[in-house]
Order: sequence, then C-alpha cells, then structure tokens
Amino acid sequence: MYKFVDDLTSDVMFVAEGKNLAELLEQASMALFEVVCQRDKVEPKEFIEIKVEADSPRELVHEWLSKLLTESDINEMFFSKFDVEVEKKDGKLIARGKAWGEPYSPEKGETVVKGVTYYNFSVEKTKDGWRAKVVCDI
Repeated sequence: MYKFVDDLTSDVMFVAEGKNLAELLEQASMALFEVVCQRDKVEPKEFIEIKVEADSPRELVHEWLSKLLTESDINEMFFSKFDVEVEKKDGKLIARGKAWGEPYSPEKGETVVKGVTYYNFSVEKTKDGWRAKVVCDI
C-alpha cells in the first residue's frame, strides 16, 4: 500500500508500507514510478536486475529507490513491476530484484524526479511490518 501526501510544492511525498522489507521496497518502487510515469500504462516487457547493500533499513530504502532512478535514466526505461528479495549477510542488508518495464515514451511520462531526498525521509518498523516516508525532488 502507498499513498501520496500533498503538502509540498517542489517535492512529492509518499508513504509506502509492507509486511517486510522486500514488500516495502516493492511498494515504494511502485509509488516512485507513479510519479515518474503512468505506471498502469507501462508494459512489463523487459527487465533489469538491481542489487544494493546497506547498513540499515533506512539506508536500504534510500539506496534502492536512488538506484531505480539511475537505472531508469541509464536504460531510458519506465518501470511498472518490481520483484525484490532482501537478505541479511555479514551484518549488511542486501536487496536484489528485478524491475520490469518498457522504453521511455513521451505519452507515458509524468514528472521528472531528480532524486530521493533525505528531507522528512524515514523508515520505521511498525506492528504490521514496515513504513517508509519518501520525498522526491522534482
């Protein structure tokens, strides 16, 4: 589940939730690409593989979303579907997954997201799983 918060002018904020960190990353990825493109119109034709490592859940979410934006730019793709696994190894959190989508098309584009900021950024454990509050610089 994710929802948008509209109290910002030059940024977009959303809250994503998941029962575990993998689901949280998937939900946050979907919310991010709702901002970037018309995600419901993007066909999951091709995929790229993504891997990030972090020391904390907060850092993991930030690194994952930042890497998605970078890969979107490098590969000139919009993404619509995400599959993520998270494991803990040697004291690090490792997220591996795939992002499916299709090449950029102007008619499916929405807002250019410059990056995921640390302003009001939070990741917290809840009684039902995990919640992230994410602010995108647009």
